Amino acid sequence: MERQELIPHLFRTEFSKITTVLGKLLGIAHLEVAEDITSETFLLALETWTFKGIPENPVAWLYSVAKNKARNQIHRDHLFAEKISLKLQSSPAASEEVEIDLSEKNIADSQLQMLFAICQPSIPLEAQIGLSLRILCGFGIDEIANAFLTNKETINKRLFRAKEKLREEKVKIEFPSGKEIGSRLDAVLITLYLLFNEGYYSESKDGILRQELCLEAMRLVHMLLAYEPTNLPSVNALLSLMCFHASRFEARKSANGAVILYQDQNEALWDEELIAKGAWYLHEATKGDRISRYHIEASIAWWHTSKADTIEKWTQILQLYNQLLRVEYTPVAALNRTYALAKVKGNAHAITAAEALKLADNHFYYLLLGVLYSDIDREKALDNFLKAHSLAKTNADRQTIQQRIDQLGK
Repeated sequence: MERQELIPHLFRTEFSKITTVLGKLLGIAHLEVAEDITSETFLLALETWTFKGIPENPVAWLYSVAKNKARNQIHRDHLFAEKISLKLQSSPAASEEVEIDLSEKNIADSQLQMLFAICQPSIPLEAQIGLSLRILCGFGIDEIANAFLTNKETINKRLFRAKEKLREEKVKIEFPSGKEIGSRLDAVLITLYLLFNEGYYSESKDGILRQELCLEAMRLVHMLLAYEPTNLPSVNALLSLMCFHASRFEARKSANGAVILYQDQNEALWDEELIAKGAWYLHEATKGDRISRYHIEASIAWWHTSKADTIEKWTQILQLYNQLLRVEYTPVAALNRTYALAKVKGNAHAITAAEALKLADNHFYYLLLGVLYSDIDREKALDNFLKAHSLAKTNADRQTIQQRIDQLGK
């Protein structure tokens, strides 16, 4: 791999590992210091490797430089976590021997502990996701701003306020106790669920589907499952849901970037291996006595992997949506339910249910109504498609809706 490709690749894979280990070492109050040390390490790599060539083991080189920079920072500015301060009191030379453990196990532990530290109910969900993208996924500020359709200044302010809140509350980067882990895990799962959704339907100018966000969310859920206290049914259910959705990545977007709706997808492009993994995790999720929203959504997604367009399939999906809305009502779930309702009871029945939702600012609402009206009232179908087109925020969505308008004209 060439240097111009290797450094961005390593930044994506190693930035979060180094930052979380150093962040845990220095404490939540000094996250910026951990990020700065890591960024300086990569800057030095860019400068050094340009003139001297790529070292035999680039990752080991990065770890060694990061360790030295961290030790120098600790020694120079006396930014000690409490445990380091105690060591220094007992041994004047201890600053030279501060252990910076970049072993695979400590990296995994540090990332999980950082995830629990970041996902605090006291900071907004957008900030939790932003911090997760920055610290745990190695995303740059530009990328995060792009994901949230905003600018760098807004993201920097959001992350700064979140870090200040974590400092004020003196949040510790550690695993929660057994009693706390349940309540804290809920915030973690919501953050990862929203992170995946941000990638699965992105309003980014770069495309409707940002697979890297989805894959990072899945990686973090995998880490939760690898840690025994969080290998719980709800976590398995969430990963199952992600696998089912990820299995349709290749079928979901056309060559020109338009969204391909479920009913128009090429089923041959669905990833059977991911579907099988999703089914396995869904089975693991049944080993408990609590049904979460992730269980129900994963079950809905499982039925969608069935290629048969039968009444049984859509009846099951409709019943699951009814259950989901009782557990946790959301307008999006209610809108999705109407499509299943159309399959079971016909378009006219579904139109009545959909129009009752009155989601006037949602282009998917008008897109669905346009689809439902297409075989009943072409004029109303066109009117809804045009409203959907005017509300769509991305070129990909506008292309999809325009195709519907063109088909209606034919």
